[in-house]
Amino acid sequence: MTSMRTPVDVEHGLLTVLFCLVAVHALWQGLRPGGIGWSDRVDHFLHAVMGGAMAVMPWGPGRALSGRTAALLFTAAAVWFLLTGPARRTAHATAALTARLPSAAGMAAMAWMLRPSHGSRHGAAGAFGHGAGHPVQDTVVTAVLTSYLLGCAIWSLTRPMSPLGSAAVRAHGAASTDPYGPTRHGAMALGTALMLLMPH
Repeated sequence: MTSMRTPVDVEHGLLTVLFCLVAVHALWQGLRPGGIGWSDRVDHFLHAVMGGAMAVMPWGPGRALSGRTAALLFTAAAVWFLLTGPARRTAHATAALTARLPSAAGMAAMAWMLRPSHGSRHGAAGAFGHGAGHPVQDTVVTAVLTSYLLGCAIWSLTRPMSPLGSAAVRAHGAASTDPYGPTRHGAMALGTALMLLMPH
């Protein structure tokens, strides 16, 4: 990243800062002692990896991210968030799954942007809604992911903070040690939706 020459470069720079902050906060939450179980730590580490990957995607080093391995990694992460929701020991299994859908959608969006058919034509940073093989289907998938993530971002960033210890907080894997979790998730969803819409 040498200089900000265009408005797109400025937008990418701002998103890079956002994702770096999200990644650092998620990593810090995952490493801090006590208060959460191992599955919650995995959640935080996956968010940290996603934030770090999103931070470098628009720039030179991000080109190395595109490909089958990266796409499979984030696909597996999306499945993790879906499968581990009902497995949480909570009286509100449906709420637990629903609360984890935004994280699953974010990981799915990463897999979508990094899939080989995109990377082979546009590079890692050129995958946002411009597929090589099936433009109509690609546009539909991108629109669905973007709309859902934008909705999640608006909901997370505008709703009142849940009382610590409430069922909703526990369902999302957040404890009193992570009171800013909803803000972090909202910022991640917003940034991911914007990256999906970026012209390349």
